[in-house]
Amino acid sequence: MSERVVAFAPGRVNLIGEHTDYNGGLALPFAIDQGVTVTATPLDGGEVEVVALDLGEDDRFALDEPERAEGWRAFARGMVAELQAAGHELRPARLEVTGDVPQGSGLSSSAALEVALALALLRSDKVDRVALAKLCSKVENEWVGAETGLLDQTASLLGRADHALRIDFATLATEQVVCDLRGWTLVTVDSHEQHSNASGGYNERRAECREAAERLGVEHVAQADRAAAAELPEPLARRVLHVLDEDARVDATVGALAAGDLEAVARLLDQAHASMRDQYEASTPKVEETVAALKEHGAAGARIVGGGFGGHVLGLLPPGTEPPAGATVVTPADGARLR
Repeated sequence: MSERVVAFAPGRVNLIGEHTDYNGGLALPFAIDQGVTVTATPLDGGEVEVVALDLGEDDRFALDEPERAEGWRAFARGMVAELQAAGHELRPARLEVTGDVPQGSGLSSSAALEVALALALLRSDKVDRVALAKLCSKVENEWVGAETGLLDQTASLLGRADHALRIDFATLATEQVVCDLRGWTLVTVDSHEQHSNASGGYNERRAECREAAERLGVEHVAQADRAAAAELPEPLARRVLHVLDEDARVDATVGALAAGDLEAVARLLDQAHASMRDQYEASTPKVEETVAALKEHGAAGARIVGGGFGGHVLGLLPPGTEPPAGATVVTPADGARLR
């Protein structure tokens, strides 16, 4: 057995399909080149040591019974506990963590961290990736305190270069969708407003959707009848209508990509942003300024990405349009792996 293991897990950009994962709907994310790397080296004794190189901080805890902690330390402790609860045998190890996905960016640094930790601890990337996505989501829900769905972890684990991943969260069925941009460019731009899934409006939106589903008598909001949803009290009606409309936009985007109609994709991004702003109320003034600046620069379509309430904005630039200063070009990349 190799003494040293290096695991890499990418962040993701969600092309379209926001706040649909925990509502049993559709999404179309792709993995990106930026991500989190965890290097695992075996240790003697019965402890796990975690070194967050980018933060200059560390943590140390018992392998057999990790105690709960706050902040970034909750990720490693939760991952160790949940992997062992799932029947995996782990070794004491030193885990060195570094990454180039900005925290709070809406590019899923949290999921990249979870997945990279899991592969490093397992010392293998030959795993049931859907099952591991569920386990990673459980860590974020129950240890970190963010009620995220499965979009981020699934995209990080199942991403493929030059493809987006259509995910049906009612069944967890996935489909690789060729993402040929035909000379167009996708970029992300920081709104300079950090978001956190474990605080702010994300968990509140999940609670609203749970209430809406209960009132409508459905398991998932995505199963709702549109006419019945429109009769819900506000803001529940708008939350449900966003999900139903967003599901339709996901499949419209799949069709537009197949037809090579990038102008249609751009229009769908604009529609998705308007819905996130007006129906889901997950935008902020700084995000709106960033969207407007991207459009002024020549973006044909732009929208908030991630959970909202800050983070990054995704823009689709026509051929010949140079990315604005500070923008990051994003392209579909391969999923998590050992290096």
